[in-house]
Amino acid sequence: MITRRYVWLVTLVSIPAFLWLVPTIWMVSLSFQPNEVLARTTSSTALGLVPIPFTLQNYADLFAYGQTPLWFLNSVIVAVGMTLGVLLVSTTAGYALARLNFPLKRTILAICLIGLMVPEQAVFIPLYSMFADLGWHNSYHALIIPRMAVPIGVFLMMQFFKGIPRDIEEAARIDGIGWLQVFWHIMLPLARPAMMTLAILTFLYAWNDYLWPLVSAQKLEYFTITLGLASIQSNFAQSEGLGRVMASGVIASLPVVIMFIIFQRYVVQAMTVGGSKG
Repeated sequence: MITRRYVWLVTLVSIPAFLWLVPTIWMVSLSFQPNEVLARTTSSTALGLVPIPFTLQNYADLFAYGQTPLWFLNSVIVAVGMTLGVLLVSTTAGYALARLNFPLKRTILAICLIGLMVPEQAVFIPLYSMFADLGWHNSYHALIIPRMAVPIGVFLMMQFFKGIPRDIEEAARIDGIGWLQVFWHIMLPLARPAMMTLAILTFLYAWNDYLWPLVSAQKLEYFTITLGLASIQSNFAQSEGLGRVMASGVIASLPVVIMFIIFQRYVVQAMTVGGSKG
C-alpha cells in the first residue's frame, strides 16, 4: 500500500533528479531541431525541452561525415579491449594479493597503493616516449595497454576476495583442487558483482577518455569518438550549426547510458555486498 509519506519521499527525490537531467534532456531536444531554428533561439518551445519542429537531419549529416562511424567503432574496440584487460589484470592480481603468499607481496601491495596517489598525467611523458620507441603510436594497443593496469581495480578486487570466507576455498583445496581451479571455478563466480561494477566503471572511463587518445593518436583513422567529435565540433559550431554539436554529444554518450541501464543491478548488488561485509 502506497502511503502519503512514500509519495512525498518520491516527490522530493524526483525534483533534484529532474533538475540534474534537464541539461541532458535539453541536449537531446536541441539535437532534433533544425539548425535554422536554433540560429534564432534555443528556447523556442518549453525552454527548448520539446523538439518542435522535429528533424533527424542533424544525425544524418553527422554520420554522413566519413570518419564518424569509424571513430565510433574505434571507441567500441578500445573500450571493450580496455575493459577485458582491466578485468584480467585486476582479478588475477587482486586474488594473488588477497589469498596467496609469495615473496615481496607487501612491497608489491605498497607499490599498488602508491599508484593510487600518482596522477595519470604525471606519467604521460614516459609513456609517450616508451610507446614512441616501440613504434606503437597510432594503433589500438597503444590506446588500450597503458590503461590495463589500474591500481583502484586491483584494490577493489583484492578487498572483495578478502571478504569471501576462507572455508569455501579450504574445502576445495582439501578435495585436491589446485589454486588455479579454485580461482576459476569458485572465486570468479562469487566475484561477479564486483567484476561487473569494475567493468562498467572501466568502460565508462575508456569511452570518455580524451587526454591519452589525444596524445597517442595523431591519425584520423585511430581517433576515438570523443577525440574525433571534439576535432570537428568547432567547425560544426561555427558553420554547420548547434544541432549537430548536440547530436554528436548524444551519440558519444548513448552507449554508456544504455550499458548502465542494462547492468545497473550489478552495481547495486556489489554495493550491497560491500556494505554487508563492512
